[in-house]
Parts: sequence; structure tokens; C-alpha cells
Amino acid sequence: MVRSTSRRSRGDDPADVETAVGVRIRVLHVLPAPNGTTQYVDHMIGGAPPEIQILTFSWPRAILGAYDVLHVHWPEFLVRQRTPVGRFVKAILAHLLLLRLDLMETPVVRTAHNVAPHESGGRLERSFLAALDRRTVLWIRLNPTTPLPPGVRNVTIPHGHYRSVFPPDPGARPEPGRLFQFGLIRRYKGIERLLDVFRAVNDPAMRLTIVGRPEDAALADHIRTVAAADHRIAARLEFVPDDLLAREVRRAELVVLPYQEMHNSGAALLALSLDRPVLVPRGAATDGLAREVGEGWVIMYDGVLQPADLLRAMAVARMTRERGTRPHLDERDWELVGRRHAEAYRKVVPHLADGRL
Repeated sequence: MVRSTSRRSRGDDPADVETAVGVRIRVLHVLPAPNGTTQYVDHMIGGAPPEIQILTFSWPRAILGAYDVLHVHWPEFLVRQRTPVGRFVKAILAHLLLLRLDLMETPVVRTAHNVAPHESGGRLERSFLAALDRRTVLWIRLNPTTPLPPGVRNVTIPHGHYRSVFPPDPGARPEPGRLFQFGLIRRYKGIERLLDVFRAVNDPAMRLTIVGRPEDAALADHIRTVAAADHRIAARLEFVPDDLLAREVRRAELVVLPYQEMHNSGAALLALSLDRPVLVPRGAATDGLAREVGEGWVIMYDGVLQPADLLRAMAVARMTRERGTRPHLDERDWELVGRRHAEAYRKVVPHLADGRL
């Protein structure tokens, strides 16, 4: 998690309706309120220009509140709940939301963060998602390789960087041989393969540190067992404060993200924002990111991660550091991202829309 990039807190003041630039567009994001750590909502608030009023999600506000645009991010969580009773209640609320959108003719904007949800849902979830898709008037892609339903109106707005959260630290130096993986630890992120590959590298100077919360107890137990068998591996299996996370990233020579498939990765952007190279699987999205940020910062491997990939990536990371450059992330400045979102909202609000994107 990364600290909020908010320069101001202005999202929920109903009295603050107009600005010098004209009528304010009220955007309800299907995101929780900021909690002091980095969530996507922090960036939506921090990057929004004055003419955009950001509202965060609650069911009463979504069904009964006043807003001009509903901006959906991970829509499956509108209907997911662990218990049958909870799922039933959420299904009712979700369909009341659909009714409200129809009655008020509220446009829906959807950011496609992933190619598909990380976990599949049931019949009710699929039905709701299909109904929401039919009401979506604009899709936002974080990169141009994201597949979308055929024929939909769309625009590409890249995920912003984290440099405004963590400015350069001239005193931070990477520790030779140190690899790092972090974030919510899911199996699709390749942690088990990384552990096997790292143990196969016979280099006592190399270290691997893992920080993050595993998705289940079995995965946590596996990581602890492997770490206990190799003194070069350290694991802190919990969420950590943002300043500690940044310090851990900066201690690394290389951040390793061996996902089974990578499309959009906040972890990769955080590492690059802190001037640390990343090792990722080759794909259309990672290839595009590599071209964007410059030579040596996004190091790719083909197929399944191998010990030779780690050794090669470490050598490339050292050469990159010796050049003394930084990754090119200018197109991901959050003020620019905010202005692009504002332009998109103006195109879909009925009394402001005046053309195609």
C-alpha cells in the first residue's frame, strides 16, 4: 500500500458545488473512502481538477444520493460477500442501484483494471456485471492492450506514478544481491515459482525478501516453510506501513514480479517510481511499459521463470543503475491523469456532452 497523493480533501462537501471554472461534475466512485494508505481512490481525489467533485462509495449515497457520473472500478465487489445472506442483501442493493441509474439516466464510466476478475463469481454476479456493462457509456483502459467488449466507446488513461508520494531519497542505496517481492500475495503472482527458482540459484550473496499478506493460510505456511529452510530468504507476511514499504523497495537491487500473467501492476509502477528495475513476464502490456519508461528498467523473461532469468536481470539492473538515469514516467503525472479523467466525464454528462472522444 502507498500513502495518499491527495493535495487536498474536498470530495464530500455538498456545499462545495461550483467553482470559478463553472458547474462542478459530481463523480461517485465505486471505491472506499481514503484511509491513510494508498488506494486508487487517493489518486482519484488527489489528481482531480477543481471542477470535479469526487464522492466515495456507500450504498445509501449510491442509491439515494446526488451525483452526475458513476465511475466503476472493480464491479464484482458490489455483489460479492462471504455469506449467503450477505450475497442476497448485496444482490438486492445492486439491482436497486441499476434501477436508480435507469430512472436518473446517470452515465456509467468503467475503468478496466484487469482483463477479468481475479476470482470467478456465480450466476448472480455474472448477471449483474452484464447488466452494468450494458449501462456503461465509456470504458477507460489503463493501457492500450486491454481487451474491451466490441464496439464500446473507450479512452486510454494510464495509471499514475507514485513519485509525488515518495520523492527521491539521495541517501537510499540498494543492497547488492537483494531481490524483493511485495503486495497482496496471490498464487497467480508466481510466489511459489519464485521461491523454487531462487533456491536453485547457488549464490550465497543473493537475498530474497517477501513482504505482503498471503491470500490464505496454506500459502502463508508454504512461504514460512521455504524461508525457514534457506537463510537467504526473509518473509514478512503482513501489510506494512507505506514508509517501511518504500524503504524495503529502495533496499532492493531488483523487484521481481513473476506473475503468471501481468496486465496492469501497481507494484511495478511503485518500484519504477522509486527508481528500482522490475523483472516481469513478457507480454503486450509489459512490452509497452518497457518502451515507455526506457532501457533497462523493465526486464522481461519468456515462458516460465528460470534461475538464469534472475541472474541476467540482476546484471541488467546493475548496468541500469550505473547509467544514473530515472524511468520516464512523465505521462503518468497524477495532475495530467486527473485532467484526462475530467475531459472524459465532460463527454458523458448529458448537459455537457458535445461530441465523441
